[in-house]
Amino acid sequence: MGHGRSREHRQWRVAAAGAGMLLLAGCGATAEQSSSSSAATTSAASSATAATAATTAGVSASSSDAGGEVTIADSWVKATVGTTDPSMTAAFGVLTNHTDQDLTIVSATNDVTDRTELHEMAMVDGAMVMRPIAGGIPIPANGTTTLEPGGLHVMIMDATTPIAPGDDVHVTLTLSDGSTVLFHATAKEFAGANESYNGGASGAMDTSTTGMDMGSSTSADHEHSSGEATHSDG
Repeated sequence: MGHGRSREHRQWRVAAAGAGMLLLAGCGATAEQSSSSSAATTSAASSATAATAATTAGVSASSSDAGGEVTIADSWVKATVGTTDPSMTAAFGVLTNHTDQDLTIVSATNDVTDRTELHEMAMVDGAMVMRPIAGGIPIPANGTTTLEPGGLHVMIMDATTPIAPGDDVHVTLTLSDGSTVLFHATAKEFAGANESYNGGASGAMDTSTTGMDMGSSTSADHEHSSGEATHSDG
């Protein structure tokens, strides 16, 4: 009897030990699976973080490009309703060159007319005339160029419909490096800049004989507006 109980006891201990080993093996497998799952989750999170970083870098680069090499601020055009010659007006603003090289506006277009010219005011034979500027409008490296009444400006000509205060005019400037700058300017009433084109052989407009008054950018009737510009590398 004693030997039988002892044998049964040993068998019970062996069975318990086997069960314990199976339990440990199961726990080990569970821990291993948990570790593998955790590693996979960490790897996925790292991939997601890398993807987010790449996306952010892409957005930053895109935003940087959108800033452009040349920007314009305070852009506006003169409203032509009720003016002496509503067929023409001019666009103004402050251009900033953010590069280390001199750039030049070589041409321009607008969405109101089919004719756009780059003009300057100059004294010729004792008379102040407005004329196309030879070689375009320069913008110095890391500097600014102001387009204003009585000075450099973008002339919008041959308009068939008067431009009313509040109208939005889109102007595209082409630069010497082939890139373009698109900006929009709101039309405002302005006492000066009463352009009148006499179409002389030289293309110049004599302000003393045409009654044109380019006025001054400091006129009390002139208020700047904040324009938006989009730069493109063409």
